[in-house]
Amino acid sequence: MGSSPQTDEPAAEKRRPEEEAQPTEEPRPTEEAQPPEEAQPTEEAQPTEEAQPTEEAQPTEETRPAEPPPNKRRRLLRRLALAVPLILLLPLLAALTALRVNYTGDPADGTFTRGKDALWLGHAWVDGRKKDADVTALAARLKRTGIRDLYVHAGPLEHDGTLPTSAYANARWFLAAVHREMPGIRVQAWLGDVLASEGAGGMRLESAPTRAAVVRSTREILAAGFEGAHFDLEPLHSDDADYLTLLDALHAVTAARGVPLSVAAHQIDPLPGLHTARGTLTGHPKWWSQRFFGQVARRVDQIALMSYDTMQPLESTYGGYVAQQTSLALEVTPETTDLLMGLPFYHQKGFGHWEHAETVAGAVRGVRLGLSRTDADRRNFGVAAYVDFAAQEEDWQAYQDGWVR
Repeated sequence: MGSSPQTDEPAAEKRRPEEEAQPTEEPRPTEEAQPPEEAQPTEEAQPTEEAQPTEEAQPTEETRPAEPPPNKRRRLLRRLALAVPLILLLPLLAALTALRVNYTGDPADGTFTRGKDALWLGHAWVDGRKKDADVTALAARLKRTGIRDLYVHAGPLEHDGTLPTSAYANARWFLAAVHREMPGIRVQAWLGDVLASEGAGGMRLESAPTRAAVVRSTREILAAGFEGAHFDLEPLHSDDADYLTLLDALHAVTAARGVPLSVAAHQIDPLPGLHTARGTLTGHPKWWSQRFFGQVARRVDQIALMSYDTMQPLESTYGGYVAQQTSLALEVTPETTDLLMGLPFYHQKGFGHWEHAETVAGAVRGVRLGLSRTDADRRNFGVAAYVDFAAQEEDWQAYQDGWVR
């Protein structure tokens, strides 16, 4: 990296050979009488670059003391390479440790189903693919559970808020079959759409005509015989005032018919303001503030917190996270509103959902721990299983063993 020291010689020593060979210059008396070149302050007498104190005081690249030797630099870089990830990982490790601790302890006695659980059902139940035999099998499956509500997919809504009747063409058959095979079970229309909150396409809740169309679509689907309306609009950012306005209008419709208004809700900030920080960094806030969750809960009859797709790497941290979410939701949900915690009845692999970590058993234990610590006697409380077409036998068994007993 460094260069060799300068080797410039004095100008007198670099005198051309032809100057020494000229005979005329030596006998000239004038030149002899004059002070010889050696006595004159010639280039030879002048300080060279090497003799100049300023040049000598300036260290070369090779001798510059401020720059450590290559071996020392490499050691420093290695230490920095180890230190930076550790500094970044420390908060994450602390959070994971706290969640694992939150998963410890014993749930309180009696923290089991209150008979107010729910199940999300796919679109096949209302588009003609399912038959009477399927309803009979579903009835047998639900017979000894705490499930009271079925959220059957009857949408999606169009981006303008309308809903074609063709989307739920076989709804009347399904409703009649459920009433016949499963008396006491309510069937709610699960309606949803992608919001334009993070992209150009999707439903725009800030549009008053769109909100009015959603209300009309709700009236129409309730007229078809559904016993409630369950809305899942995503991605829905925290503090969306237009969503609250829509809920007020929808609740007036469902209350007039004597049926519940239900919503699927985003998770709550694990730390205050976390949705703001994530939204700034990624454009996807993910969580709601606890305050906004409470505002939504006060406007509906049921609120189902989607406590899955949490990015948790271990069953213990996932269970601790669900326990925390349960407590946060209980703190702001009115006792008159049914609060349901979501269970992952699916096995889709991805960064958001690690199936070895997000288990039904872990979720159920987390729900019971959160319920025990916050409001063990809450009656309007349950779990909601997502989703029927992806569920495996082990999911049903874990729900049965951990929550139904």
